[in-house]
Amino acid sequence: MYDADVIVIGSGGGGAVAAKELGESGLKVLVLEAGPFYGNKQWQHPNSERGGEWSSRYDDLDVGIYKRIYNMYENNMNDVVSGTFRFGPADRRRTPWHRVMRQKGDIWQAAGVGGTTQHYWSQSPRAFPAAIDGIWPISYNELIPYYEKVEATLPVQFSPTTPKEELFYYGVKKAGWTLIPTLNVTTPGYRPNPNAILPVNPHLMDTRYSMDQLWNMEGCTLQGHCVNGCTAGPSMDKIAKRSTLVSYIPLALKTGNVAIRPNSFAIQILTEQDPKEGLRASGVKFRDTWTGEIHELTARSVVLCGGCIETPRLWLNSGLPFNSWVGRGLTNHCFDWVGGVFDEQDLMRIMGEPAVYPYVGHTSGARVDIPGTGIFQVSCLSPGIMSFLTYGFSEAGYSALNPSAPGEPWNIRGRVVGSALKELMRNYARTMTYLLLTDDETLYSNRVEVDPILKDENGPVPVVYYTPSPKTLQRRDRLARHACHSLKAAGAKTIIRSDTPFSFMLHLESTMRMGYVVDTNCEAYQVKRLFIADNSVHVNGIGGPNPTLTTQALATRTSEKLVCLYFS
Repeated sequence: MYDADVIVIGSGGGGAVAAKELGESGLKVLVLEAGPFYGNKQWQHPNSERGGEWSSRYDDLDVGIYKRIYNMYENNMNDVVSGTFRFGPADRRRTPWHRVMRQKGDIWQAAGVGGTTQHYWSQSPRAFPAAIDGIWPISYNELIPYYEKVEATLPVQFSPTTPKEELFYYGVKKAGWTLIPTLNVTTPGYRPNPNAILPVNPHLMDTRYSMDQLWNMEGCTLQGHCVNGCTAGPSMDKIAKRSTLVSYIPLALKTGNVAIRPNSFAIQILTEQDPKEGLRASGVKFRDTWTGEIHELTARSVVLCGGCIETPRLWLNSGLPFNSWVGRGLTNHCFDWVGGVFDEQDLMRIMGEPAVYPYVGHTSGARVDIPGTGIFQVSCLSPGIMSFLTYGFSEAGYSALNPSAPGEPWNIRGRVVGSALKELMRNYARTMTYLLLTDDETLYSNRVEVDPILKDENGPVPVVYYTPSPKTLQRRDRLARHACHSLKAAGAKTIIRSDTPFSFMLHLESTMRMGYVVDTNCEAYQVKRLFIADNSVHVNGIGGPNPTLTTQALATRTSEKLVCLYFS
C-alpha cells in the first residue's frame, strides 16, 4: 500500500498548482513544504512553535493569523537572513539554509507554503513566442490553453494606472515605443503589466470607509507594498495579491484530496525497480525541520517542485542516475536597475501631480517588451528596498570614484553614499525606478552542483555558479540605454544606473531542462513516475518575461499528462 497517489515536493509557483490540479482529478495528494504555513489554524504561531503536522481542510485557513504575520515593516519581512520571507526554517531564531555562491550577488527566494510567490510582484506575462518556437521541444501554441486556464484561475488582468504608470507611458511614448495590443508578444512595444492582483476595491475613494475597513474588503487597495506581503482581503482566498498561498492552495484544500505538511525538508527521492518500468520513483524521505526526525512516505508518483536550486540538489543527493544536464544551463535574467529623479514643476506640467508617488499602486504596473533583448518595467518599491536596489547594490563600485563617461544616458552609475545619498532619498517621492530583465543566453557552464564536503542538516549544500555571456551583457546594456532614454524623454533630471551584480538571483530557470533531463510531459527520462513542475524545466529564460505564469501553465499541463499516463 502506498501513502498517496502523488507526493508533491514544494508548494510554490508550480507545486501548489500541481496539488490543485491533481486533487481536482480525484487523486490523493500529499504536499511536503520545507518552510512554514502562514495563515493556518494548525500553526497559530508558526515562527515560534512547531504546531501541527498536516493540514487537509479548507476550514484550517485563517486570515487573522495571516494578517498578524504579514506587515509593512520592510526589514521584518524581507531580511534574507532573519526575515519572514527568507529561505530558511520556520523558526526565525535559527540560521537560513545554506547555499554557496561562487560570485558576488544574492539569491532572493522564500521558503513556506506559497514559496517565493509570497513576495513576488504578481507580474504574470506569457513567454515570448520567439523564445519557445523552434527552441523548446513543444510549441508556443501548445502552452496557450494552459496559460488561459491559469490566467482565469488566479485571475490575471492588466494593471490599473497610477501616477508612476502615467509617467512611464508618457516617457516611453515620447521615446518612440508603440502599444502592444496582445498577450502574445511578437513585436517591441509598451503595455500595462498583466498582474495576478484582484481589481481595485470600488470603495477605495469613498470617505465613509476607513483604511481598516477597506483592507478587510475584497479588492486591491493600491497600497504599493506588494513585495512586503499584501493584507487586503476578507479571507485567505480573497487576498488581493494572488500568491499561490491565497489562490491555488485554498483551491487544493477544497478538493478534499490534498494534505499539506510544512516544516518538512525533502532529503531523498526514494526509488524502486519495477519489472516493466525499470527504475521508478516510489516515495520521499524528509526531515522534520523542528524535531530533526526523518520520515518516509510512499506514492505511485512524485512531482518535484523545489525550484532551480533545490530540485537539482535533491536529484544529486538522492543518487539518481547521472545526467550531464542535471543542474546545468542556469539562466537568471541578468538583472539591472535604473531610476530617474524628477522636478516637481515638470511632474505638475505632465500629470498635474507634484510627485511620482512610488508607494502607490501595484509594485510594477507597466512594461516595455523587446523580443530578442528582454524587458524593462516600472518597478517602484517602499523606501528601504528601493534605496538598496537603486543606490546600494552595484557591480560598478562607488559612483563618486567612477564618474559616468561623457555621452552616457545616465548621470550616476554605481553605489551612492554620504550626502549625495541623503539628497537622493529626500527626493524619494519624485523618483521613478525601472527593473530590467535580460534575455539571458543559456550556458552549460552556469550551473548548480552540490558541495563534496560542506553539509547542513539537510545534506550536501548546493553551490551556484553564474557568469553571464558577452551576448547577455550586450543585451543588458542595450536595455539599460533604452530605459534611461525613456526616463530622459519623460523629463528626469538625474538618471541613475545601479549596475546590479550579475548574480542577483530571483528569476532562476532551466537547470533541469525539457528535452535534456525531462521529456515533453516533464517526466524524468531516467526515472519513471518522477515529474518536475517548477522553473527548472524551462529550456531557457523564456526571452526575459517574468517566469511564474509559464511555470504555472506547465505545471497545469504536467499534471494533466501525469493523470493520463498513470491514473486514467
